[in-house]
Amino acid sequence: MKHVISVLVENKSGVLARIAGLFSGRGFNIDSLCVAETLDPTKSRMTIVVRGDDRILEQVNKQLNKLIDTIKVTDFKGEEYVDRELVLVKVNVNSETRSAVMQIVDIFRARIVSVNHNTLVVEITGNESKIVAFVELLRSFGIKEITRTGKIAMARK
Repeated sequence: MKHVISVLVENKSGVLARIAGLFSGRGFNIDSLCVAETLDPTKSRMTIVVRGDDRILEQVNKQLNKLIDTIKVTDFKGEEYVDRELVLVKVNVNSETRSAVMQIVDIFRARIVSVNHNTLVVEITGNESKIVAFVELLRSFGIKEITRTGKIAMARK
C-alpha cells in the first residue's frame, strides 16, 4: 500500500538523515522525498511517499512522533488531499516532430522552457496520473533525460 506522509519538523541539520534512517532501518524504500522550508523559516515540511504494510507504517509514524525535532506527522491515508509533482523532460525533436510535441505540451498545459535544434525541455506539473500519461506520450519521440521533484501534498481541509 502506498502512503503519503507529511512531517513538519524543526529546520535543523541532521533531521532529514534521522527521518530517512528511520524508514530504511525498518526496510522501507522511500519512493519520493521532498523537503522545503515553510512560511516560518525555523520549520520545514517533508513529504514522504513510501509503500508498505499499514501495521508497520503505523509504528514508523509513532517513531516519527517521538523524534525530538518532529512537530507534526500526517499520514494522508483515508484523507482527502491535493498532490502535485514538477517534472522536467528533455525530448528529442526534429523539423517533422517538433509541432507534434508542441501540441502534446499544449494539451497537457505544460510549458516549453528550453529550445534547441534537436531537443525541447518541457516543464509539467500535476498529479501522478497526469505525469505518467504525459511521459508515456513523449516516449515515442525519444526522451533524452527526465528529472522529477517528488510529490508534495496538502490536506484539503
